Amino acid sequence: MGGSENPLDIALSQLDMVAKQINLDPAIHNRFRKPFKCFIVSIPIRLDDGSVEVFTGYRVHHNTSRGPAKGGIRYHPDVNLDEVIALAMWMTWKCAVVDIPFGGAKGGVACNPKAMSRAELQRLTRRYTSELINVFGPQTDIPAPDVYTNPQIMSWIMDTYSVSIGYVEPSVVTGKPPAVGGTLGRQEATGRGCVFALHSLLKKLGKNIDEQTVAVQGFGKVGYNAADIIRNDGAEVIAVSDSKGGVYNPKGLDTKKLWQFKEESGSVHGYPDGDDLSNEELLELECSILIPAAMENQITEKNADRIKAEIIAEGANGPTTPDADRILLERGKHMLPDIIANAGGVTTSYFEWVQGLERYFWSEDEVNSKLKRIMDLAFENVWEIATRDKVTMRMACYILAVNRVSEAMLLRGLYP
Repeated sequence: MGGSENPLDIALSQLDMVAKQINLDPAIHNRFRKPFKCFIVSIPIRLDDGSVEVFTGYRVHHNTSRGPAKGGIRYHPDVNLDEVIALAMWMTWKCAVVDIPFGGAKGGVACNPKAMSRAELQRLTRRYTSELINVFGPQTDIPAPDVYTNPQIMSWIMDTYSVSIGYVEPSVVTGKPPAVGGTLGRQEATGRGCVFALHSLLKKLGKNIDEQTVAVQGFGKVGYNAADIIRNDGAEVIAVSDSKGGVYNPKGLDTKKLWQFKEESGSVHGYPDGDDLSNEELLELECSILIPAAMENQITEKNADRIKAEIIAEGANGPTTPDADRILLERGKHMLPDIIANAGGVTTSYFEWVQGLERYFWSEDEVNSKLKRIMDLAFENVWEIATRDKVTMRMACYILAVNRVSEAMLLRGLYP
């Protein structure tokens, strides 16, 4: 479902626009344009048929001025260095928007996880971890799940790291199952944070949640949880899709039954209680809220003028290109940009990291109430900047984030 526009070009373009807007110090601007560190590793593993294949893995630290590097690991055929640098940069801004003490990182392995067995994925994960064993660490770099990675893969990373250092270290990675030091509420956190941000926006616009119709592109952990939570809050989820296609029912879909169908069949496509439709058709549906929660570059200048949703909440990273952004703005659409709309995941990862360091764990209600407080405050801060400076929500997010990271860099100074 990925698009062709280079995510790094988009990330740099967004940075350049905000630098101009806030008259950012050129030296700071130049440092933001380049990541602190990039690691490229070779990952040879023995496949189940006995042959050996060599995969390429990446890990990028964009900026660690505000704390350890934090960011997900994705397994996808299209993973490349430019994409990982862009995603790491977005993580820097995302952590700063919600004001948690991390810098931005991202990682990935260029592979097709859908064509690999569990045993092959385990060997791949453990070798990738061992190649970066001196990079990862609870005070240096804390990975998390991303596209096509999950709590099991995070458990393998934690185990590989722990065996290497000689003791159990749960805080080296987040997004783990609770049985090995994960936090309650982490699986739903990104979708839940997105819905918290939507509630805040709807309140500002004077709209009720139970009058909204919702379409969700991408029915993975983010899309499913966002859909399920917003449906429970009173909205009508009328369409969802995954990489194989989508399903539409104007009277509403039962998200839990749909998830069960996908678990059994491998896709929402073909769900009996709705009509099949393509990912492209879903984006252009008549609905009030669109949640793109799949991959980058889904809303482009080619389809932005056909988006009918009044509100777009970016569950995915970088689903809207800058050209599409401009078109949507001209058409009066309301955008909840990714660096706030999907920041619930990294915020709850922060909670997991803290709990792991202290070996003291919280109830799910505590996790969710702390998440709501942080998301609500971040939204208010962004809304205030957007209103004061008469800029878009995306620009307001960047103004807030870039100023926070810039301040940290200036206070720390240049070494040596």
